[in-house]
Amino acid sequence: MGGTNSDPTQNGSAEEQQKRSEIYTYEAPWHIYAMNWSVRRDKKYRLAIASILEQYPNRVEIVQLDDSTGEIRSDPNLSFEHPYPPTKIIFIPDKECQKPDLLATSGDFLRLWKISDENRGVELKSLLNGNKNSEFCGPLTSFDWNEAEPKRIGTSSIDTTCTIWDIERETVDTQLIAHDKEVYDIAWGGVGVFASVSADGSVRVFDLRDKEHSTIIYESSEPDTPLVRLGWNKQDPRYMATIIMDSAKVVVLDIRFPTLPVVELQRHQASVNAIAWAPHSSCHICTAGDDSQALIWDLSSMGQPVEGGLDPILAYTAGASIEQLQWSSSQPDWVAIAFSSKLQILRV
Repeated sequence: MGGTNSDPTQNGSAEEQQKRSEIYTYEAPWHIYAMNWSVRRDKKYRLAIASILEQYPNRVEIVQLDDSTGEIRSDPNLSFEHPYPPTKIIFIPDKECQKPDLLATSGDFLRLWKISDENRGVELKSLLNGNKNSEFCGPLTSFDWNEAEPKRIGTSSIDTTCTIWDIERETVDTQLIAHDKEVYDIAWGGVGVFASVSADGSVRVFDLRDKEHSTIIYESSEPDTPLVRLGWNKQDPRYMATIIMDSAKVVVLDIRFPTLPVVELQRHQASVNAIAWAPHSSCHICTAGDDSQALIWDLSSMGQPVEGGLDPILAYTAGASIEQLQWSSSQPDWVAIAFSSKLQILRV
């Protein structure tokens, strides 16, 4: 895959390049669920990972690859306790380092954490509860941080709502009933446009300028088939991809032609758990699942039917079911996967 010039080996000698691996592994003290790449230019190869433990206290760690030694290390100062397992974790989308170094997590509430300068520690900056009537709220299944307008975060909840937060003012911009059943994922497609997927089997697109209406882009063909993940193509916002619960296929949609998938990716041997569009190419997507495989697909022939279905251009087999997958937007040669208690970063 053609990447950009973020290749860490391009200045080294051939010998040095040989020494540098294409795969780096970090073993966490617990099973990893949520995981995300840092975006900031001054924090290369930094990721956050979070535990999934069946107890109230869970953990978040911030780890970084030292590319001189090839070791991914956890900074003990930046490891902190989290109530319940985070369903998602995202670093602030701030490449140019203009804003404080923040990390957001979703679980029982949306929380913002501030990573102090010189990595001295992490402190809770805000706890945002979207339910006015009670100190309890429907657990948050996911959230997305708006890259075009970083003061906005959208959350999805099992209580059928999506909530758009202004995190600077710590207030709710908008809260709407998005679906008939639990909302499992949310993704921004621009400044005021987001989409969500739900246990009701639909993908819906919302425009904040017209909150009364939503557009149904797709509904799963079998009734009561939940859609659990949504990826919106940042390089070409006409396309999004979704995963059906317990299904081995990924459905790719063109929002100009609602209801009809433009292609279905059907080479996984077991349920797909995660999808990530390439941050630097409009036609590549990575998918990963319970078959321990991470597959990269070239969708440039998307419109034309391919005999027998599309094949991936790259396949990587991990040591266990892959729960999580993230493609680095600031270093697009690198994809991170999490399986069992291992985090791996792979050069693509």
